[in-house]
Amino acid sequence: MAKLTKIHGRGLLNLIAIDEAHCVSTWGHDFRPSYRKLSLLRNRLPCIPVLALTATAVPKVQEDVIESLSLQNPLVLKSSFNRPNIYYEVRYKDLLDDPYTDLCNYLKSYGKVCAIVYCLERTACDDLAVHLTKNGISCAAYHAGLNSKLRSSVLDNWISSKTQVVVATVAFGLGIDRKDVRIVCHFNIPKSMEAFYQESGRAGRDQLPSRSLLYYGVDDRRRMEFILGTAASKKLNSSSMEEGSSRKALANFRQMIEYCEESGCRRKKILESFGEEVATSLCAKSCDACKHPNVVSKNLEELTSIATFRHRNGSSRIYISSGSDFNDDAQFSEFWNRDDEATGSEEDISDSDDPTEIAKSVAHSSRSSEWRLRERMESLQRAEENYYRSKSNQEKQVNKVDKNSISGTLRESGKQRLLNAMKQNLHRFSNLQIDSLTSAETLETECYKKYEKSGKSFYLSQIASTVRWLSTATPDELTNRVGTATSTPPEAVRPAPSCSSPSSSSFNLVINQADEEKVSSSIKSNSPVSQDTAPPPILSFSEFINRRKSTDNKVSTSKRPLSDGVSRGTEKKTKS
Repeated sequence: MAKLTKIHGRGLLNLIAIDEAHCVSTWGHDFRPSYRKLSLLRNRLPCIPVLALTATAVPKVQEDVIESLSLQNPLVLKSSFNRPNIYYEVRYKDLLDDPYTDLCNYLKSYGKVCAIVYCLERTACDDLAVHLTKNGISCAAYHAGLNSKLRSSVLDNWISSKTQVVVATVAFGLGIDRKDVRIVCHFNIPKSMEAFYQESGRAGRDQLPSRSLLYYGVDDRRRMEFILGTAASKKLNSSSMEEGSSRKALANFRQMIEYCEESGCRRKKILESFGEEVATSLCAKSCDACKHPNVVSKNLEELTSIATFRHRNGSSRIYISSGSDFNDDAQFSEFWNRDDEATGSEEDISDSDDPTEIAKSVAHSSRSSEWRLRERMESLQRAEENYYRSKSNQEKQVNKVDKNSISGTLRESGKQRLLNAMKQNLHRFSNLQIDSLTSAETLETECYKKYEKSGKSFYLSQIASTVRWLSTATPDELTNRVGTATSTPPEAVRPAPSCSSPSSSSFNLVINQADEEKVSSSIKSNSPVSQDTAPPPILSFSEFINRRKSTDNKVSTSKRPLSDGVSRGTEKKTKS
């Protein structure tokens, strides 16, 4: 606003143009609260002309836009809402064996033309896109669940004609002006006539013949009525503006139901919803109701029979994975049981029911039920496949972590590499009284602590780096890193106890006793202890147990009081 005010003060601001002006109106199908702030422009920048543009504004929205933007005696320019190059058609899911296959065949019948398919749910977009792709149609899904990079890629491929069909949620298409879209399909019934008109109007902007196809299902209608009704009930205690908006939403949806469930001209219904009165002859058979009136009437009769039969049987399936796609923070179940509404009492059954009509409705219901059962089984199969795929990925991730861990064998190998490097460079450290094994252990422990959590790749890299360092390090550098360690006899280089538990204490007593026997025997034989003697090896558990048993046997047969005392101490600690 500061920049606009500055430009206005310099006399450089000549016009304010507001596109998609129906977003200003609470009565519009795409109301956005931030647009209400645009009314400040009229007050802050007086005498500057304001131009509001929209392609989907019913009379009530037109009035609201004028009032909300504080327009003063505006000049209103309107053109007809009629799109004569678009052929409008409705197909009924309940009368089809498989709507997915029907849509696939429909798209194939027109060749490789550009098309948009709208769905209400993200999962439906993904499933339908997969189905079309498997049947040889160049297709991609587009919805908010995809990351921005993937969405941009899908959009670019579609605009550049690399992708033929985009299956998207209703947000797709805003601001996109591709003129050669030949088919716009709604796989679910839209919320309002304005939304339907705007989305279907993305076809044929080059004025060439195009088609609008809507798949209507009784379950889709009940689902949307349930969603809008729930939203309205939540706003009963809210402001009167929100309550009026909810009532308007239900009224708008009823217009879409009439568009699908009545046999009159579809083009005429669209234009009348925007306040435009026209004769039926204007259509010139450019909708299925005018071109094939008998077929449409027959389909509607069958649809009514199926809807009545389902109502008496008391259940209807609702495909909703999450209500967040339709209403703020509202969550709905995947299934909706209507047992509370359909009692199945005798009062619901009319005495004038024709047996022929009942048999006919049962036949059609059986056919649609078979399709729904097959679709449900496919859905369960996909869910099972996703479960095992996710489980397999988790197992792979666990294995990956295990494979990347630093094992004890790997540490022993690293310690040996460092020990060999120390021995190879020992002549350079002749003036230092150092123990090669102790220094190698110190360096290996340093490498392990530094990269314990990073994995074996970093650990091995650090070991190799330390080996290279040993070949160039000076005596002072080695001393600073590992400290001085004078060579000592084996008994002074005994490994310290790893823990203070009673069991580990008994282990060390036995091992130390064996070491003392070795040392005493070497002293008795007057043989000097070599400085190159390696410390006792670290035994495995089985080796330790076997050695302990043999040691206990020796102690029990010995007559020395010291050995007997050590054995008793060992037994006591083992028992404790």
